[in-house]
Amino acid sequence: MKSFTQYLTFNTKSRQEFINITGNVEDILRQSCIQEGLCLVSAMHITASVFINDDEEGLHDDFFSFLERLIPYGKDKYKHNLTMEDNGDSHIKRTIMGREVVVAVTKGKLDFGPWEQIFYGEFDGRRKKRVLVKIIGE
Repeated sequence: MKSFTQYLTFNTKSRQEFINITGNVEDILRQSCIQEGLCLVSAMHITASVFINDDEEGLHDDFFSFLERLIPYGKDKYKHNLTMEDNGDSHIKRTIMGREVVVAVTKGKLDFGPWEQIFYGEFDGRRKKRVLVKIIGE
């Protein structure tokens, strides 16, 4: 069995943003030459997320609206912010949206269902963040 590891780096312009990283992950999979196995994609920061869903702008707006209603931004709303931070909401949003995804690799391709894409979700951006892509298989 082989393994292949690469990192993606992001520095978003906005505090909150979703970025479709499917193409980036497919490029890494091609470089790995792995035909059958598993691909792990993991946010390496506690205020960022990786998730799978449809690449549809209305849906993304719905996610942001839902998260903001459920977990609103606000310096005075979270005990974490007493540590001179203002990102207590971002930690919780990351937990809701998920840390990582695992996708099967079949015949050298990501084995998705219809409309599935991989997204990087940023909830406390405007600084450098990393995503791990690790592929194992043969």
